[in-house]
Amino acid sequence: MHWKDHDLPVSNSSGMVRYEERAVRDKQGRPVEGLHSVWITLDNPSQLNSYTTEMVKDVILGFRRASNDRAAVAVVFTGAGTRAFCTGGNTAEYATYYAGRPGEYLQYMRLFNDMVTAILHCDLPVICRVNGMRIAGGQEIGMACDFTLASDLANFGQAGPKHGSAPDGGATDFLPLFVGVERAMVSCSLCEPWSALKAYKYGLLTEIVPALEVGGKFVPNPLVHPAGAVDGLGRPVDGEPLEGEARAKGKAVFDSGRVDLRLLDEAVERTITKLLYTFPNCTSKTVQSIRKQKLFHWDRNRESNRAWLGLNMMTEGRAGFRAFHEATGKDREVDFIDLRRRLAAGDPWDEELTRAVQPKAGKGVPA
Repeated sequence: MHWKDHDLPVSNSSGMVRYEERAVRDKQGRPVEGLHSVWITLDNPSQLNSYTTEMVKDVILGFRRASNDRAAVAVVFTGAGTRAFCTGGNTAEYATYYAGRPGEYLQYMRLFNDMVTAILHCDLPVICRVNGMRIAGGQEIGMACDFTLASDLANFGQAGPKHGSAPDGGATDFLPLFVGVERAMVSCSLCEPWSALKAYKYGLLTEIVPALEVGGKFVPNPLVHPAGAVDGLGRPVDGEPLEGEARAKGKAVFDSGRVDLRLLDEAVERTITKLLYTFPNCTSKTVQSIRKQKLFHWDRNRESNRAWLGLNMMTEGRAGFRAFHEATGKDREVDFIDLRRRLAAGDPWDEELTRAVQPKAGKGVPA
């Protein structure tokens, strides 16, 4: 049959978003002829798979292309390497181009919003394969997906209020639906990341698998308290980071092993196989119906959030992203106490204020 072409022009203008077709397997593990899954991979590992403006365009086009693929069973959205799925927008680009240019950032946020919407509108189930950090905007585009399968070495969280933004690219819409309002408030405002075990416990993830191989065997993440752990008062601490001597021992275990994502890939393939054995239209409708809970909040808030985020690039965004990009030491945050005092005294948001609150390393002082 001669099909009409409903695709937009294929582009890979960034060179950092891979689009691949991979075999799907039946219940016996055999490749299925004529069908495949689509893998969309953020390929910027040197910058923790943060997305540039051009990468955002390629992700949008990739999801549109996958959505129209009649032979595709599911889409897998992931990142290259073992350190990160995605850590959000490219802070170098934010600091050097968008900071101080609200109109330009407004246009960028149109693209970002379209990326989230492209995931939510995809006609195929979307699996987020989390191979490492899923932070900030990375957390937001990950939550737009339908399933999340993660390495137990991954962590999850927001960073906006620490670096000059608000998590209004989806987190304030989606996270309360996953974990409840109070836990979402803690994550979004305090910016303390959750381990994969903690995120799974809270209902944010579909499945977690070990990814650290030590002595030929996979072991659970040695840097967090194991499942079922309690403190001296009987309070659950599973998934919380280890401290002191316990952390030092865990770090020694971690350093003695190597990260291997084989079990994660197997878990992704199992999920795709399960989807293979369902009616495609019924599955698509089911996915779309459940997504309505996210879309209700996303569609209601995304334009007003976009406008605020654009204007914020004249003030806190300008200061925060410059601090993160320009500082050379470990301290990459502004001087929050000095900032609050200056604002309370009536100092205007200008270049002098922005420069004054930069971390020492950002002012040319050795870290």
